Amino acid sequence: MADDKKDEQQLSEDEKLAAEWEAAMEESGDESGDKASTEDEWAAAMAEAGAGGQKGSVQAAPIEEFDHSGQPPKGQDMSPDLDVVLDIPVTISMEVGNTQIPIRNLLQLNQGSVIELDRLAGEPLDVLVNGTLIAHGEVVMVNDKFGIRLTDVISPNERIKRLQR
Repeated sequence: MADDKKDEQQLSEDEKLAAEWEAAMEESGDESGDKASTEDEWAAAMAEAGAGGQKGSVQAAPIEEFDHSGQPPKGQDMSPDLDVVLDIPVTISMEVGNTQIPIRNLLQLNQGSVIELDRLAGEPLDVLVNGTLIAHGEVVMVNDKFGIRLTDVISPNERIKRLQR
């Protein structure tokens, strides 16, 4: 019974609020129910624009022509500014090895399971930056933390070749 009274109070408060909004909208002159008049205004404006409106008032925008020679425009220095990219964070990771297994075997893994990798013991690790191989190295301990000593760094030309494959 108390819930019914509460619902009636809430309903009457909602009705009061709706009535206040309706009155405010009428005072402002905006009739939300008059969608057709708004569409008519848009149609008239579009028709006016399509018919040319005032003659000479519509002008084509100037189009900039680009030089396709590959040379920078005169007066512009195109030397790379490395300071722009020096603070961009990248993800560096070391890969001990990898393998592929069926999902059935993956779901059977638990604590103590051993997964055979595609690398031999003692082989160098891959050093990847954002997933791209940049070097090989070996694991070292530095102040009770793991580190990696780079043994072979991939040349920039070789990295570009690997990216193109």
